[in-house]
Amino acid sequence: MPRHSFSRPLSTLAVTAVLVLSPSLACSAPADDAPARAGTPGASTGTAAAPGAASKVPTFTVKRMVKGYSHVWDVASVGAEGWIFTERESAKVRIVKGKAVHNVKFPSSSVWVSGETGLMGIAVDPAFDKNRRFYTCQGGFTKNGHDIRVMAWKLSNNGRTALSRGKLLGGLPTTSGRHGGCRLLIERDSGALFVGTGDAAHGTNPENLTSLGGKVLRLDRMTGKPWPDNPFSNAKNRNKRYVYNYGHRNVQGLTQRADGTLWSAEHGPDRDDEINLVLKGADYGWNPVPGYNESVPMTDQSLPGTQTEAQWSTGFPTLATSGITFVTGSQWGSLRGTLAVAALKASRVVFLRFDSDGNFVKVRTPAALRQYGRLRSLVLAPNGDLLATQDNGSDDGILRISPSTP
Repeated sequence: MPRHSFSRPLSTLAVTAVLVLSPSLACSAPADDAPARAGTPGASTGTAAAPGAASKVPTFTVKRMVKGYSHVWDVASVGAEGWIFTERESAKVRIVKGKAVHNVKFPSSSVWVSGETGLMGIAVDPAFDKNRRFYTCQGGFTKNGHDIRVMAWKLSNNGRTALSRGKLLGGLPTTSGRHGGCRLLIERDSGALFVGTGDAAHGTNPENLTSLGGKVLRLDRMTGKPWPDNPFSNAKNRNKRYVYNYGHRNVQGLTQRADGTLWSAEHGPDRDDEINLVLKGADYGWNPVPGYNESVPMTDQSLPGTQTEAQWSTGFPTLATSGITFVTGSQWGSLRGTLAVAALKASRVVFLRFDSDGNFVKVRTPAALRQYGRLRSLVLAPNGDLLATQDNGSDDGILRISPSTP
């Protein structure tokens, strides 16, 4: 996949549908159906539309699978046993199946919780039916303070206890808890574990290849060792051997498209949340120095070497893009094949269409999915439904979004 250099503020997009927005959301809402301008980089020729693109926009039935929790961060399928989810601030792990929810015995007191950091991303092993392994990214305590770390666990046979299988990777930087990341993704073909990290609000971390902050990392999910063909696999510095790409502010979403490409979502400062292609060895150009200067560009093209631009960015203001997943299935109608993006600040689900080369085509924000508060994570269920976690701080839960087309 070649590197692309297309990043355009939403304000430059042609609006082709009329929206009714509350005053509080009008400033941060993308157009409901906004195509890329013809003749600009990334504009669609119309030849790469996904199957079902010409069909109708689906209607949605939204049900709350669980409610009454706080800061539900991530959720993942554990097959016939249901769905496992994390709460950031309480550092609790729970499983929901149907209408029943039960607690998983988990060492919550070992999780360092501060600000945006606590018990965050979760991933379930592809061989869960055999090995019952899952993985978390979480705050932790060290001899001299705290860090962010990736842990491996085994769910007991009765599904009630998380048994530690050790720390896969520690030393991810953190300060106050701001910009803690931390999203996990297991690649389909290789089984490698990708970790999206934040820069810990420390200006030199993103471009420093010996820091694990502001990066996408890749490691062996069984041993915790750096993946053998990482771009800096022969580096003397151990941290550098984990780096897959760098120059990020706060990676909040990771997903894989049907064609095998990897994608990420990232928080900008007061502008330019980004959707990026996850490219090996690439520099995404966040370099907020001296100090922590958030007025610099998200992709600073004045840096040495080549900086990789976003496939799509919000412009001003941000939406606080978070969890992402590509939606599939004929029930998604004209949204089939789009990237679904959870928005925290803008409190909605945004659907972005990219062509087969990864170029942005259009964006939709269905009105039916703008009434559930801050949305953190999105996961596609086996039947094509979309699960969304709520992160408002009280009475949070998990939504099951079921699309249908006439």
